[in-house]
Amino acid sequence: MTALITPADRIYVAGHRGMAGSAICRALERAGFHQLLTASRSELDLLDGSAVEAWFTKHQPTVVVLAAAKVGGIAANSSYPADFLLENLKIQTHVIETAWRSGVRRLLFLGSSCIYPKFAEQPIREEALLTGALEPTNEWYAIAKIAGIKLCEALRQQNGFDAISLMPTNLYGPGDNYHPTNSHVLPALIRRFHEAAESKAPTVSCWGTGSPLREFLHVDDLGDACLFALEHWKPSLDELAFLNVGTGIDLSIRELSQGVASATGFTGMIHWDTSKPDGTPKKQLDVSRLATLGWRARIPLAEGLASTVMMFREQLSKELVRL
Repeated sequence: MTALITPADRIYVAGHRGMAGSAICRALERAGFHQLLTASRSELDLLDGSAVEAWFTKHQPTVVVLAAAKVGGIAANSSYPADFLLENLKIQTHVIETAWRSGVRRLLFLGSSCIYPKFAEQPIREEALLTGALEPTNEWYAIAKIAGIKLCEALRQQNGFDAISLMPTNLYGPGDNYHPTNSHVLPALIRRFHEAAESKAPTVSCWGTGSPLREFLHVDDLGDACLFALEHWKPSLDELAFLNVGTGIDLSIRELSQGVASATGFTGMIHWDTSKPDGTPKKQLDVSRLATLGWRARIPLAEGLASTVMMFREQLSKELVRL
C-alpha cells in the first residue's frame, strides 16, 4: 500500500499527555515521524474555539489525531453527565471543524466502543451504530463520541474532508488513570489488588457478579493501529469511515480479576458485591474489517497485565501514577 502520511507531515496529536495520545506519539516516533505538534492544556484550551483557531493558524498542522477527551468510569459518568457531554462536544467540534477549515490533509478521530447499543448483537460490527439504546452508565460520553464520528462523516460527504475514525475497545497500559472512583475497570482492579497484596488483606471486594464479558486492548497496540490507519487506510466516500480496534477476544470480569490478582501477587479471597451494577452483559468487537486491511493486535493480555502492574508499581514508588 502507498503511505498516506510521510515524515515530512506536521502531525498534531491532541491529547498527547493522555494514555491513548501518548501511545500514539510513541508509535509515530518509532516509525520515524518526528515533526509532532503537541500542546498541553495550559498552552491550548480545546474548549476555547478561538484559541484553537489561532493555534492552527500559527502551527499549520497537515495531519491531526484527535485523542483528547474527557474520560472516566461509571461513577464519573453518572456524577457529571453534563460535563461529559458538553466538554467532549466542544473539544471535538473545535478541533475537527478547525482542521477542515485550515486545510488539514488527514484527520483521525478516536472514538470508543461505548458508542454501540447496550444489547448489540455480538461480536459488535460497525453497522450496529445507532440501532438501539445505549448503556445508561456512559450514554453521555457515548452520545458525544457518536456526534464526533458523524461530524467526520458529514464533512467527508459534503466537503471531501479526509476524516477517519477508530473505535477502540477497553484500553489499559502506560499512562492509565488509577483514581479509586473515576478510573475504568482494569486500572481500578490493579490498584485495588496491589493495595490488598501490599497490606496482606484477606479479601478484595469487586463490583457486581463478575459475569459480564469484556475485551481489553493494550494501549501500545492502539497506537500501532492508529499509525497503520493513518498510513494505509483511505475509505471511499461510499464506505464506512470508522473501524473497530480490539483483540476480538473477551473474558469475564471474574477471570480478569483472577488475572490481576495473580499479576499483583494477591492470594486472598475475592468477594463479589452483587448490590453494585454489572453494566453491559457482553461487549466484544468484531475486528474483522481492520484485520482484512492487514492489522491485528499483538500484545496478549497476560503479558500486558504483567508489564502494566510492574510499571504501575515503579511509577507509584516515584509518585508518578495518576491517582
